[in-house]
Amino acid sequence: MPNLIHNLEIFRIFISPGHDFKGRHGHERLNHGSQSVDSVECVNGRGLEGDRFFDYREDFKGQVTFFELKVADTVERLLGLEDFELSQLRRNVIVSGVDLNELIGKRFEINGVEFFGSEECSPCYWMNEALGPGAEALLKDRGGLRCRILSSGTLRLGETQLKVVL
Repeated sequence: MPNLIHNLEIFRIFISPGHDFKGRHGHERLNHGSQSVDSVECVNGRGLEGDRFFDYREDFKGQVTFFELKVADTVERLLGLEDFELSQLRRNVIVSGVDLNELIGKRFEINGVEFFGSEECSPCYWMNEALGPGAEALLKDRGGLRCRILSSGTLRLGETQLKVVL
């Protein structure tokens, strides 16, 4: 039986007011930037308050995105990135302590907020611009986790637990 409780650290939380890449095929990226926050309100069925995907569309699969810190470290090292910032990943919540791919198709809870792991956050060609050449290929099968928010509450930086909901 898989481990149902994981020790987890929420390392960074980002929100962005606008889309830098979405809908920009054939055009240059925009630069809305990302804001690093200590906590964020997760709103059931709507997304993260202040983020570009808040109220994006009903039942949207990517109301929040998670990314593993160890994958970010690998990307930085293998691509030889200088001045790398976690915000360049364009993901909301950077965590350590869990394999996010194991949460695809599962309900889980962090800080009393319940999520559903919708699908992998598959990297696209824009990652080559956001991070550097080769980023899209390097992130294949480890681009993060897209989730629906199933209950409202607050995520905060720091150590916590992730509980898989049966």
